[in-house]
Amino acid sequence: MRWDENHENPNFEDRRGEAPLRQGGGGIFGLFPFFAQFGWKGIAVFGLLAGGAYLFSGGNSTTTQQPAEGTPQENRMAKFVSAVHLDVENTWRQLLPGRYDNSKLVVFRGATQSGCGVGQSQMGPFYCPRDNKAYIDLSFYEDLRSRLGAPGDFAQAYVIAHEIGHHVQNLLGTSDKVHKAPARLQEGAGGLSVKLELQADCFAGVWAYHANKRGILDTGDVEEALAAAAAIGDDRLQKQGQGRVTPETWSHGSSEQRAFWLKRGMASGDPATCDTFAQSN
Repeated sequence: MRWDENHENPNFEDRRGEAPLRQGGGGIFGLFPFFAQFGWKGIAVFGLLAGGAYLFSGGNSTTTQQPAEGTPQENRMAKFVSAVHLDVENTWRQLLPGRYDNSKLVVFRGATQSGCGVGQSQMGPFYCPRDNKAYIDLSFYEDLRSRLGAPGDFAQAYVIAHEIGHHVQNLLGTSDKVHKAPARLQEGAGGLSVKLELQADCFAGVWAYHANKRGILDTGDVEEALAAAAAIGDDRLQKQGQGRVTPETWSHGSSEQRAFWLKRGMASGDPATCDTFAQSN
């Protein structure tokens, strides 16, 4: 994937230099009311990498911003995700003129404070609707490559585009409607939470379509993104983690579903084709 290393993204926050968080208060239970209201399953794309455990603190925390220090490879990765975020935002600004408000992308190490509580790297990348920010610990990409077998820069870009897809859903009111629905309608393989995730995959594909039109994709990029989508399907992750598939506990969709909707967005470039709620796939 071609990208501008000299870009400027005013909506990128590099928190890799933060001092360790001092956590207090309600611990992991502090965000349970938030889970009930907003449904973390709908916004944390890779939570299953932590075995389904979302690790947060609802108490107070203290952070100190310091200049980021990292290896040349990590620093280049930070620049890369910043460039991807900027490009995704510019695309949605054109697709939703007058309706798109900026998000922010936060890069951190270990743990960081968000508007939704203290997010830790074990949960994977996530989007917080309370502060309109997407969060990622760059070490996740090593898991994506080594544990899940999905290497490549465009696989990494897909992760960012998916999270900003959740931001689009938040702006359009889709997320709020899903999270206010009865729990019985949200849960399981055919539930609204899965449909919300699949729509975010489709929205990521919409961005990929326009990125390709601008000539920034390389040969093999599409295949990298599709491989990543398939690698993080609920069925595959459950098979790897517990040796069996339990569709009643799905939150993101099967490998086939995720690849299908990402590919659909890539083929059309039109958000209107991403109505996962009207389809049974």
